[in-house]
Amino acid sequence: MAQVQQRVLITALALVEAGISHAAKFYPDDPLKQAPAPVRVETARRRKLNDQYDFFLNTFARPGEKHGLGRFIPAGAVNTLGEAPDSEWYTNRHGYRAMSMEELVRGPGDANPPSADGPWKIIESKLEGITPGFKIEDARGNLYMLKFDPRTNPEMATAADVIGSKFFHALGYNVPENYLVQFPRRRLVLGKRIEIRDAFGKRRTLSERDVDEVLMTVPREPDGSLRAVASRYLTGALLREFRFHGTRRDDPNDVVRHEHRRDLRGLFVFCAWLGHDDSRAINTLDVLVDAGPLRYVKHYLVDFGSILGSASTKANSARSGNEHLFTLRSSAIEFLSLGFFIPRWARADFPHLPAVGRFESKVFDPEKYRPEYPNPAFRNRLPDDTFWAARQVMRFRDGEIRAIVRAGQYSDPRAEDWIVQCLIERRDKIGRSYFSKVLPLDDFRIRDGQLEFEDLAAKYGFRPPPKLSVEWTRFDNDAERHTPLEGETSFRLPRELATAALPAYYAASIRGDNRAQAVQVYVRKTGAGVEVVGVERTW
Repeated sequence: MAQVQQRVLITALALVEAGISHAAKFYPDDPLKQAPAPVRVETARRRKLNDQYDFFLNTFARPGEKHGLGRFIPAGAVNTLGEAPDSEWYTNRHGYRAMSMEELVRGPGDANPPSADGPWKIIESKLEGITPGFKIEDARGNLYMLKFDPRTNPEMATAADVIGSKFFHALGYNVPENYLVQFPRRRLVLGKRIEIRDAFGKRRTLSERDVDEVLMTVPREPDGSLRAVASRYLTGALLREFRFHGTRRDDPNDVVRHEHRRDLRGLFVFCAWLGHDDSRAINTLDVLVDAGPLRYVKHYLVDFGSILGSASTKANSARSGNEHLFTLRSSAIEFLSLGFFIPRWARADFPHLPAVGRFESKVFDPEKYRPEYPNPAFRNRLPDDTFWAARQVMRFRDGEIRAIVRAGQYSDPRAEDWIVQCLIERRDKIGRSYFSKVLPLDDFRIRDGQLEFEDLAAKYGFRPPPKLSVEWTRFDNDAERHTPLEGETSFRLPRELATAALPAYYAASIRGDNRAQAVQVYVRKTGAGVEVVGVERTW
């Protein structure tokens, strides 16, 4: 019976996402804080997305369902308050309830670094690609991927990977445990007959010389030891990447098209804040996990070595985060101007800090931020999606940002200071920009018979509080019809609500100086009292 109920609820979510009408606007269990328990997934296919194909597809074909002329597709995977409920994709953390400093620094976990009590056995080698590394097994049998910094930029990629995992965890995403490790070369030992493919495609056995050749390209600490990030392997069957459009056909729980998920649309803002221009399918991972009676696909973000000014093997270019790798417009401008046109981003000033790469906040404009190539979910973002994300970015206080950045263990305090300063200034630009796109009222609640809330733009000092007006309506939940209530133009609950039959629904339409921007707040009276049950934004 529970499985049937789960399927009904999941189907209901799919119908809402598809815009199909249903019997009532609100159900007794609204607003859902957590998505229904997933339906059991017996098998799921392991697939490898071709990175070049993904680039050409998203650059020239624009996949996914898009908004039409005058027709916007609202975000899916949201509850009636406009929030992303906890699910296999996302967990409300710092944006929903303030995490402690210890929780923020701990991130996805800090109790399982590679054991220093014995050797680290290399059981697989990644010699090809942008970032060569080793899959190792420690003395306890735990598996990790070791990744290193480029010789030109010690600490840059490893610090970014650790810091990024902690920020994205606090922002609600599933990420691996990343640990900074420092160790002598002798700790790495070869496993038995590890096969690799050489530059000519021929298979052979990994040798100590191969390991040494990789390590010759990475920097050494003053004592001769090596610094790396050890990313703990995720538990479960690795199914490889997910796409930012469509759904997985072999996952019955994946019912909302990815380009419409609020947690993926809003990811654009988080990537802009942290400089994650490499936010594409190759840096995601689906994992089939067993959790007691549950067996389901869990969705991860991975590999953060290319954020905060890092491009993993070198400092990021000034262009990164400001232009796609290829656009007809930028190519035409460069061609027609004979290269004399200087774009805005080319005027950015970067300090000489090898551990930072190229990261700045003065030229940064959140609305002009661009990943390496188009992302269908990012392209479909709407003002309520970016408000949802900007509100969470603004939750990070200056001291919390510094504590997370300190986990990158920069040896030069100027590097830490620069990253912290840039993140604070980029945070404020994000709040100022996206709070202006909607009426930024939040945290709606009923207290002492009155509807209360916060004006986030005023709270953070972006503008003075506007003059607000409110109009109440009686709401027929089954017919989804509003009936205006004369004289009810204050934030006190309507007088007739006191004697209304249960359950009773009412709605407050709030507007500010910009009359196009409004927030519709729905309240419900039950035997337990009056609660806010729905929030809708227009702009």
